[in-house]
Amino acid sequence: MFKKSSILLIISAVFFCESLYAQYATVYPANWWVGMKHNKIQLLIKGDYDQFNKEQLRINYPGITVTKINNLDNGKYICADITIANTAKPGTVAIEFIQNGKVHGIAWQLKERRKGNGTQYAKGVNSSDLVYLIMPDRFSNGDTTNDHVTGMKDQSLNRGEIYDRHGGDMQGIINHLDYLQNLGVTTVWMTPVIENDQPKRTEHGYSFTNHYKIDARLGGESAYKKLSDALHQRGMKLIQDAVYNHVGSENIFVKDPPTKDWFHQWPTYTGTSFKDQVIFDPYGSPKEKKIMQDGWFERRMPDVNQSNPYFANFLIQHAIWSVEEFGVDGWRIDTYIYNDLDFMNRCNAALVEEYPKMTMFGETWVHGTASQAYFTANNFNTAFKSNLQGATDFQMLFYGIMPSLNEKFGWTEGVNKLYSTLSNDFLYKNANNNVIFLDNHDLTRFYSEMKEDINKVKMGIAWLLTTRGIPQIYYGTEVLMKGEKNPADGWVRLDFPGGWTGDKKSAFSQEGLSDEEKNMLAYTKTMANFRKNSSAITKGKLMQFIPNDGLYVYFRYDNNQTVMCVMNTADKEKQVDFKNYDERTNGFSKAVDVISGTSFNSSFSIPAKKMWVLELKK
Repeated sequence: MFKKSSILLIISAVFFCESLYAQYATVYPANWWVGMKHNKIQLLIKGDYDQFNKEQLRINYPGITVTKINNLDNGKYICADITIANTAKPGTVAIEFIQNGKVHGIAWQLKERRKGNGTQYAKGVNSSDLVYLIMPDRFSNGDTTNDHVTGMKDQSLNRGEIYDRHGGDMQGIINHLDYLQNLGVTTVWMTPVIENDQPKRTEHGYSFTNHYKIDARLGGESAYKKLSDALHQRGMKLIQDAVYNHVGSENIFVKDPPTKDWFHQWPTYTGTSFKDQVIFDPYGSPKEKKIMQDGWFERRMPDVNQSNPYFANFLIQHAIWSVEEFGVDGWRIDTYIYNDLDFMNRCNAALVEEYPKMTMFGETWVHGTASQAYFTANNFNTAFKSNLQGATDFQMLFYGIMPSLNEKFGWTEGVNKLYSTLSNDFLYKNANNNVIFLDNHDLTRFYSEMKEDINKVKMGIAWLLTTRGIPQIYYGTEVLMKGEKNPADGWVRLDFPGGWTGDKKSAFSQEGLSDEEKNMLAYTKTMANFRKNSSAITKGKLMQFIPNDGLYVYFRYDNNQTVMCVMNTADKEKQVDFKNYDERTNGFSKAVDVISGTSFNSSFSIPAKKMWVLELKK
């Protein structure tokens, strides 16, 4: 038996040792786990003086072997390759540095994996899900104590200014998970929550300053884990917004890069051309391809050099670390087309190797289905083959639902564009992996795009929740939030009603909502929950029929259910008869409107500018 005094001395020594180690250097990744497939890790360690790399590195921990020390340009960094054996146990690893007989070090954690080892998280998203996109700063302020964080550069807090911080956070999302789940949402996607310690414009989250910190103004690491756990307890999922292409100008590596080529450098500032065609153009200029991919997305966002093997390893390890540390289920990848595509294939493959059910969809803001399909798993015979599972489907928005609702019908106009765009799905390996949407944080709000015509908005919602793919709703679309992207994108990123104490209008309680807003909320909720329980829509097949004078009919069906979707984009009432669609209506005698519950016989008329979703009955 130890004496109490001996136990106290041991505990004190442990605390002293870890405290001493913690002050000497910083290591990336911040920790790792036992039992991972990715057990060969590259540690990037930053000291606080120029000759830090002259120190000898030593790790004496059972199951960990240092296999190589890599030389970098910057003497403040040591880059060490280690292997973690299957026999290694969780614990505190002492990474020691020796110079002139003196020993210093850092404490690095080797953890037990999350419960379930990927079975209770990293589940991916699919066509059974409904994704809800949230800007955390603009949804709900659940914790006012993090509105200002001492030491951070952006101290703005002014809800009257569109580019200042408004105080929303992850606790605000946690507080309203009942609202989201009752709405029919299965998955939450937030714009990035990684630290953005920039002097201004930090509300959007796309300018990372330290990959291994969660923004304290959103609640930090503890709030992110709490949100993840709360979602999983409800059977819901979490998508992380990944940014590989660029960082913020105040990023720790911008200030002190480990190598001279850590970022893409140009003699004078060179922005990307935003012309994705040069990447796959058989007649394209190599110089213009380099500008497209290596040019900076924005002056305040230095462009990452993913051809640098050390930075590439850093990014891939961070992706795996994020999934394991926070229980992430899926990955939305920002500015996908501007990345080094070979690097992206490596990163995507690494995530799927570790988490076989993990899914990723990339932002592919391009024009043309062939262009979009090139960046995903496709059926092309090209030298480069992408392994990205899905895309944010801008084609179905720009060349599908928008012209369907805003253009007059013609041979190639109006709803014929939706029909034609969908017919191009043969280009994808699996178009059901694409994420479809009506608006997002970079686009004019759908209600404004439809000139505040509630009938058109309802048609858009009905289409979104019945066509193929994974539907995504932008926060507030369900209560007719409006805003134009021009002259400033801040107008499409306004506060969700009811997210702040004292709000006179609340979507959560419906207090202060107009009759139209209440009606749209009820409509979206009914459609989304019908979808959630519809095997035909979430897992079934799709058959569409050629539009006729503005009338577009398609079916979602499986062996258990048939759903008939009737969209009348014309300015007059249209007659619908089962016999015109007998391939799918044969054997059915009536149709039930999923919104109103009204039953129709096999022949009926639908008013102008309406879309009905009908469940067929014998």
